[in-house]
Amino acid sequence: MKLLTHNMLSSRCIKGVSVGYPLKISAKNVRLVNCDFDTDFTVRIIQKLDWNALWEAAESVGHADDIPKNLSDIDDYDKNDEFLRKVHHVVLEVEVIEGELECPETGRKFPIEDGVPNMLLNEDEV
Repeated sequence: MKLLTHNMLSSRCIKGVSVGYPLKISAKNVRLVNCDFDTDFTVRIIQKLDWNALWEAAESVGHADDIPKNLSDIDDYDKNDEFLRKVHHVVLEVEVIEGELECPETGRKFPIEDGVPNMLLNEDEV
């Protein structure tokens, strides 16, 4: 599971959960994969990310040193090639292979196996 995917996941479909975001990551196995860098894509995706959730996810898997805690710390980030490459790395090249996601409201855990989060709910949770 890429951290880009994590940034979009929520557990708000669980009965009684109002926000369910961001999910906490506990990673047992993380790998790095190469992915071609695209400046335009990276600039556009930054605008759609919840930066705080991304930073927390990166920290939980040991890659927060690559990006600043606050996006506002970077002036003209869309023109900063070094910064954009670091974001690209964290968002697209850091991949959680084994671990789990945890709902911040209920503590419900969702396994990540072979890089795929299993977010299926039990009948009584819907």
